[in-house]
Amino acid sequence: MSRLANASPAPFTLPDAELDRLLSPALLIEMDAVRRNIRTILACCGGDPARWRPHLKTTKIAPVWRELVRAGVRQFKCATTREAALMLQELRAENVRGADLLVAYPCVGPARLRLGDLARRFPETGLAQLCEEPEDVAATPRELGLFVDVNPGMDRTGLDPAGAERIAAIALRAGERFRGIHFYDGHIHDVDYAPRREKAHATYARLMELVARLRHDGVVVGEIITSGTPTLRPALDFAPFRERGAPLHRVSPGTVVFHDQRSADETPELDLVPAAVVLARVVSRPSPARVTCDAGSKSLAAEAGDPCAIVLGRPELVAGRPSEEHLPLDVTSGPPPPRGTPIHLVPRHVCPTVNLAEQAVLIEKGRILEIVAVAGRAHDLQR
Repeated sequence: MSRLANASPAPFTLPDAELDRLLSPALLIEMDAVRRNIRTILACCGGDPARWRPHLKTTKIAPVWRELVRAGVRQFKCATTREAALMLQELRAENVRGADLLVAYPCVGPARLRLGDLARRFPETGLAQLCEEPEDVAATPRELGLFVDVNPGMDRTGLDPAGAERIAAIALRAGERFRGIHFYDGHIHDVDYAPRREKAHATYARLMELVARLRHDGVVVGEIITSGTPTLRPALDFAPFRERGAPLHRVSPGTVVFHDQRSADETPELDLVPAAVVLARVVSRPSPARVTCDAGSKSLAAEAGDPCAIVLGRPELVAGRPSEEHLPLDVTSGPPPPRGTPIHLVPRHVCPTVNLAEQAVLIEKGRILEIVAVAGRAHDLQR
């Protein structure tokens, strides 16, 4: 059973008059919980916002990004040109100068040129992207900084850390545009903290060996970026990252602002709370021990395994496999809830769940604040 199975839905519960205004499924964001989670992660970072480069791919909503900015965070990471454009606009609206945004993706072709356009439009914010080939340096608009993407063993993108000469060649060719190393260790998911920490620290030791070899070759690494949510605490606990003369180290989790079922089960040491749920309603009772709600795979991400969500405060309702507009719930005890019953679903994986919603309902203290666009969702098609 998930650690969130018995969590209270109270923060997301709305008065009938407000609930009756909302069609379902609907993405609800509880802003007090957002602020609590931001404070929790900053406390993990020793109160230093400069140690956190939050990944914006999860939140995608300007008012939520505003909370990060107002908490003192000035460096960010995103995945798409649309996210980059929205964050640059938000930083300008907040009169922030000198912030820094990394597009943590190996952009090529028109996407790379689009980033150059954005860098020229928003010169008050530093903008960088990933690279992993020497020819990337000349092909990248000169206004962009460059982080070399190094593969920590996830085998998704990046260069082998054993290939220091190749990495040095890219860095030397980039010159002052070389910003550092991106090292996303997203393959480490052990539920138990001790083996997760051991694996992460072994990976970071290899990274620091690379940094030392690069220094020997005349390359100074200014910043290293590691860690999604599972390896956040192990990274902050890795002493060599804090040694005198080491590169500036930043962690880059994004899930932590909204939290989700998978993170709750994998990282209880972070003490986060759900800040994003999908409001759904029971629409059918197809059998005595099963009901169906109106939130299927078009409103809940289903790629991260089963169950795709849990029902807050209703552990007797266990989610089955969703179809496009339906989520069956097995009733394991007690009477099935009547049709029309509202329920609150914490997604297993919140990042793509947010991307599925066109709008989000911002709530606070049991009231609707506003309904806003999930403006960072989807992708740009043209420069």
